[in-house]
Amino acid sequence: MITREQAREILFDLTKSASLRRHARTVELVMEAFAHKYGEDPEQFAITGILHDADYEAYPDQHPNVIVQKLKDMGEEEIAHAIAGHYTIWGVPRNSLLDKCIVAADELTGFIVAAALIRPTLIEGMKVKSVMKKFKTSTFAAKVDREEVRRGAALLGMELSDLIAFIIPVLQNHKEELGLAS
Repeated sequence: MITREQAREILFDLTKSASLRRHARTVELVMEAFAHKYGEDPEQFAITGILHDADYEAYPDQHPNVIVQKLKDMGEEEIAHAIAGHYTIWGVPRNSLLDKCIVAADELTGFIVAAALIRPTLIEGMKVKSVMKKFKTSTFAAKVDREEVRRGAALLGMELSDLIAFIIPVLQNHKEELGLAS
């Protein structure tokens, strides 16, 4: 199996933007936490998080097909499939827990980071209630597809507030590294 270091090399080769690299890291952390929660392989889940948007900056019109093909060429079919379907409108079936977790992690993790960045204390002390309030404000982080976030929670059989409550502490535990400490 591909290693995290190999995944990071691929990400860094294709992605120069600090914010996209941070997004990959936050999704990596959330995916690893999901793996522990559900008794799955933390490495596989983390690597999926690292690479889910790896080709977005370099090949925006082909995303995620470039990274999916690269992973298939490396024999990483399960990770490739999860990444191919990490946005539900692409019509790729989500058969495994890996497939479902990447949908649940991607948009919502980005949204929570955006909500943290406008707070004086950043992620410190962030409450589910404040994220939910921002979520209901359509002009805040307007590019985040709220329906996709809801579908991600539903794929895991979770209430949106419970999914937010799961993600916040994962990010809080890495706040310095992620630039989310005040």
